Amino acid sequence: MKLGFVSAILDQADYEEMMDTAEKLGFQCVEVACWPQGKAERRYAGVSHINVEKILEDDVYTKHILDYAEEKKVQISSLAYYPNTMDSDLEKRNTAVEHLKNVIRASNKLGIGMVTTFIGRDQTKTVEENLELVKEIWPPIIKLAEELKVKVAIENCPMLFGVDQWPGGQNLMTTPRIWKQVFEILPSDYLGINYDPSHFVWQMIDYIKPIYEFKDKIFHVHYKDIKLYTDKLNQVGIMAYPLEFMSPKLPGLGDVDWGKYVSALTDIGYDGPTCIEVEDKAFEGSQEKVMDSLKLSKRYIEQFVI
Repeated sequence: MKLGFVSAILDQADYEEMMDTAEKLGFQCVEVACWPQGKAERRYAGVSHINVEKILEDDVYTKHILDYAEEKKVQISSLAYYPNTMDSDLEKRNTAVEHLKNVIRASNKLGIGMVTTFIGRDQTKTVEENLELVKEIWPPIIKLAEELKVKVAIENCPMLFGVDQWPGGQNLMTTPRIWKQVFEILPSDYLGINYDPSHFVWQMIDYIKPIYEFKDKIFHVHYKDIKLYTDKLNQVGIMAYPLEFMSPKLPGLGDVDWGKYVSALTDIGYDGPTCIEVEDKAFEGSQEKVMDSLKLSKRYIEQFVI
């Protein structure tokens, strides 16, 4: 397994500065943020370290991206873009789908063969209605991925944190049961999971067992922790906005048992990229804190991953 990080945390850096940081800190790979230029819409989104439209048009730029990664000896594990491709706003939906397709095309051209994303969700509709939307929206996306031999790894984040995502959240593939249903709708070897155990913690789901059940569908892995505040949960209950009773933390500072998690990954023979995702508010506010978050996370995870 190669240890890396999600580049979105370095939102003030350009591609070269981000890769310099990865090399300096001793990371082996990076999951590179590829949002449309200047389109930030939420925390930890909107960052663009690689301009995918430019990749598709400019071979010199493409060569530079690859040469710089080779020079720094840092692999690009995936091109990352996490939109809502099933937004109820049709204009937003179509824009997200078209950019995701370009990310897939760019991943092929760069020889990476991996895109990490969300499947999306119309937050006003039921699970059943959203499964029907999957049948409508996603077959052309997966067909393109198959043609270009690019794996699409869906993260299991519900994208349900506060009032803006209430009631249903903005990502459908959040539980093992829904994974099965989506994989039945889209039975492709190129559709899989970007596995993040933290999102199962606050949903009260066993985050170890699905590793074995979906071992052939785990394409990419995140290291992010979640801390549950029991006293707050006792006050508001599980029907509250999730950020009222939990908080994202650096690996080792929350409730995930990372030894058991990595042990399960080794059991199934997983040898793909594993990337730290920093969303800990305690490490925001300065570049020094951001760098500390990567150093601390790396130091902790290196107990389990060399």
